[in-house]
Amino acid sequence: MCIFCSHREIASIQVEDSPTILIAGSIVVTACTIYNRRLKSEEPENEASENVKPDSGKLKNGKTDRKRELRVSSILCSISGFLLLMFFVSPLMLAEGSVPELSGRANAIDYMDGGSWGNNDHDERGDLGHNQSAHGGSFAWSELNPVFGFVYAFGDINCHQKHDRSWSINENQMPVCARDVGIFMGFFMGSLFFRLKGYNRWTVRDSFLSVFDDDSIKSVYINDGRMRLMILFLALGIVPMAIDGFTQLLSGYESTNIVRLITGFMAGFVIGWFVNSALSSRPELFDSPSSVVLPAGSKLILK
Repeated sequence: MCIFCSHREIASIQVEDSPTILIAGSIVVTACTIYNRRLKSEEPENEASENVKPDSGKLKNGKTDRKRELRVSSILCSISGFLLLMFFVSPLMLAEGSVPELSGRANAIDYMDGGSWGNNDHDERGDLGHNQSAHGGSFAWSELNPVFGFVYAFGDINCHQKHDRSWSINENQMPVCARDVGIFMGFFMGSLFFRLKGYNRWTVRDSFLSVFDDDSIKSVYINDGRMRLMILFLALGIVPMAIDGFTQLLSGYESTNIVRLITGFMAGFVIGWFVNSALSSRPELFDSPSSVVLPAGSKLILK
C-alpha cells in the first residue's frame, strides 16, 4: 500500500482557495505514481522489453540497458522531490503562526538567529528587507528542529523569501517564494520525464533529444539541426521566466504568484531535462561512436 495514500493526516487535508494545497496534492499524486511504477518495473520482463528491438535485443540507442539514465534520474528526482515536498510539509507541521512574514536577500543568510540581518528593523520603502518587528517579530531557523531548520536554512540561503511573493501554510510562510516552488517542481518533473523517455546517446544534445520518437525528428538529423532544437527548447522554458523577472526588476510591473509559479515551472522543467541529459551522456559506455544508434541512420564522427 502507498504510504502517502494511507497517511491519515495527509488524506484529511481539505482543498482550499490557496493554490499551495493544490500543488501539494499534485506532489502526492506524483509520488504515488512513481511508487506504483517502481513496483511494476520490478517485473523482469518490463524493463527488458521497453523500446527493445526484437531482432537485436538492444534499446533505441544501441545499448542493452539504461542503468546510467535510471541512476542519474533517480538521484535527481529524489533530491528535488524531497526538497519540494518539504517546502510544504515544514510550514504545515510547525506550530501555527510560528514563521512570520519574511523578507531577505537572495544568496545570503538573513534569518539564522535573532541577531541576523533579516531580523533588524529595515526601512519598509527599501528594495531589500523590511521592519521585521511590524511583520510578526523575529525568526531564527537555527531554533527549529534539524530537519525543518535545514529546509528553512536552504530557503534563506537561496531565496529572497519576500512575503508578498510567497505563500503561507498553517499561517507559516513557506521556506521559498512561489517562483522557486515552480522551479523545483519543474526540475522534478523534468527529471522524471527524462527517466521515463531519455537515453544516453554519447553527446548531450543527442541524449536531450532522445526523449522524442526517432521517426518524429528524422528531419532534424537529416538537416543537422540538433543543437538548434535543443537551444530552442531551453529558450522556450527559460526566457519567459527571465522576461517576467527582469521586467519586474527594471520597471513598475509587478508579477503575480501564479505567473511566477508557471514561469518557474517551465524553466525548472527544461533545466531538469538538460541536467539529466548531461549527466547521463557517457561516451565510455559505448564501444565506439558508430555503435550509437541515431535517428535517420545518422552516425557520430569524431573530429
